[in-house]
Amino acid sequence: MTDKYKLITDKPILLVGGGPVGLMTALGLSRMGIPVKLFEDDGTFSSDTKAGTTLTRTLEISRRYGGVERILSNALRVGEIGEIDRISGTTSFIDNAVLADDTRFPYVINLPQNLLEPLLAEELYTRDCCEIFMNHKCVSFEQGEDGVSATFDTPDGQVVHEGCYLIACDGSRSMIRSNLGIQVDGHTLDVRYMLIDFNVDLDVKNFRDYPYLSYHRDESEWMISIRHPHCWRFLYPNKTTEDEPTQEELEAKVRKFIGDVDEVEMLNFISYHVHHRVAEKFRHKRVFLVGDSAHLVTPMWALGMNTGMLDASNLPWRLAWVLRGWAPESLLDGYDAEQRPVAVRGSGEMAEAARKYMEGEVEEVVSISDGEWGRAYTRTLLGVRLDVDNSGNWSMVKTGETPDALTPGDRLPDYSVAGPKGSPVRLHDVIDGKFTALYLTDVRRKPNIPANDKDSLQHIVICRYDAPLDSGLRDQSLLDVGDAFLNRAGCELGTLILVRPDEHIAAIVPFDENTSAEVLYKQIVGASEIS
Repeated sequence: MTDKYKLITDKPILLVGGGPVGLMTALGLSRMGIPVKLFEDDGTFSSDTKAGTTLTRTLEISRRYGGVERILSNALRVGEIGEIDRISGTTSFIDNAVLADDTRFPYVINLPQNLLEPLLAEELYTRDCCEIFMNHKCVSFEQGEDGVSATFDTPDGQVVHEGCYLIACDGSRSMIRSNLGIQVDGHTLDVRYMLIDFNVDLDVKNFRDYPYLSYHRDESEWMISIRHPHCWRFLYPNKTTEDEPTQEELEAKVRKFIGDVDEVEMLNFISYHVHHRVAEKFRHKRVFLVGDSAHLVTPMWALGMNTGMLDASNLPWRLAWVLRGWAPESLLDGYDAEQRPVAVRGSGEMAEAARKYMEGEVEEVVSISDGEWGRAYTRTLLGVRLDVDNSGNWSMVKTGETPDALTPGDRLPDYSVAGPKGSPVRLHDVIDGKFTALYLTDVRRKPNIPANDKDSLQHIVICRYDAPLDSGLRDQSLLDVGDAFLNRAGCELGTLILVRPDEHIAAIVPFDENTSAEVLYKQIVGASEIS
């Protein structure tokens, strides 16, 4: 895709930090044909094992950017999340099967970060418009009117690279954020998390019927068990005033939860502080904060890394639109406006409520989500609604036993419909990195639908009736058998849904002779014309 669209600059984007969020952001930029240089301090990708569960929405982002097959073939898929009451011995489940119509990934996956990062890097190495520089530590940078210059320490001395924008994925101690003088608000909890990887057979010799992701708790303590491809991982809290446990104490703690087992081998142990801190802004002129450099979220419900992946979903398409000359720089302001509330009052508050729930404060989490569908949608991050129109109508939570009607800002369900040639297609494949106007209307009436002759905006009809061969709309129509998608959307026939390249809904309006998707599009991106 590097030669498809002419860019307004020959300078690449500079991206500092080769963690999972940095790698995903680089994949998004390169997928859209934007040249990017990625710089990593170390000589290899992370040996850090902290992040271990990848949620459904992150898998969808990876599919959009490319490389999800590499990840899935090396991970364990988790169709149900267990919540185990140690007092009663009962297990309740969050059953992701209820998501099967809305996503092609009705599961989360377990894969430790030290295995995830090389897989993302393998995909990135296949991209012509991406260069990766290892052993490059960013030590300073300067912003100008039309670009950024950054200086790096390398084994061969200092080097300077020029770019059009700088993306800081350099972690919680971000030098870039610090040098910009951006303050971080929040607090550090009086707790450290103990993370232990054990080689133990819970399948045959010591059979335990645990879901691959389980939350064990009683009135006084809790532990999370995670089945990884090559080991079992256990995580539990310790007060910061307590001494770091010995190997014998770690093993005893795990045995207290899972019972006596044979042949336990500890493979890895780390402990880390728990924070909830968010930067006061995510953008300063030509510099963007992404992932941990922008926010540290309590890593409950796997909301740490996966919240960063939401950043990686939102920013690349905006940069692509600006660098292609399709939108003014003001489009970039939406990144901070949409993602910061998610980190401050969305993921942050959800993770804190989950932590309190695990510690026995049940009332703190009950109000977050209810209903089988609502719990599954919320816990997989499919329920994120962005504030796309500056109305304050954003959310990370869905409730109820069945899906509710779509609202601007919601993620478009990845529904299956029939394509023009009869084969089933998923709606996210139809979007394909463009703004897409979906017309829920009767195709037999030959509605006035614009031709697909623009690069930035396409027009698609969705109807329960197949487009007549003489309608002129055959190649722009999708067959919605039994109005399945119409009913899922909760819309009336005669509705226009405008979807962004990141699969979030930009607008929902009635479709009639006075409706213009082109006008809506120009208002949303701030463009005077459509490319």
